[in-house]
Amino acid sequence: MSDLNLELKAFIIETMNLEDMSASDIGDDTLLFSEDGLGLDSIDALELVLGLKKTYGIVLEANDEKTREHLRSVSTLATLIREAGNRPAD
Repeated sequence: MSDLNLELKAFIIETMNLEDMSASDIGDDTLLFSEDGLGLDSIDALELVLGLKKTYGIVLEANDEKTREHLRSVSTLATLIREAGNRPAD
């Protein structure tokens, strides 16, 4: 597991107040907004987007078609952050 992926898992747990979870409970490709995954909802998405902006300087627009794909999993978030140049490759 990459350092960024582990960091993002901790970020998601803290931001979403998932107190009963640990980073090892979240797979890199676990769907964040699926009942089969973490089951986050639209309010969680807003909180996550605000946290990404504050922590990583990532701005995601609600009406951008790519936003949903970026928020798909820890792996897609890590790719977004790396592509934005906000983190080096692990």
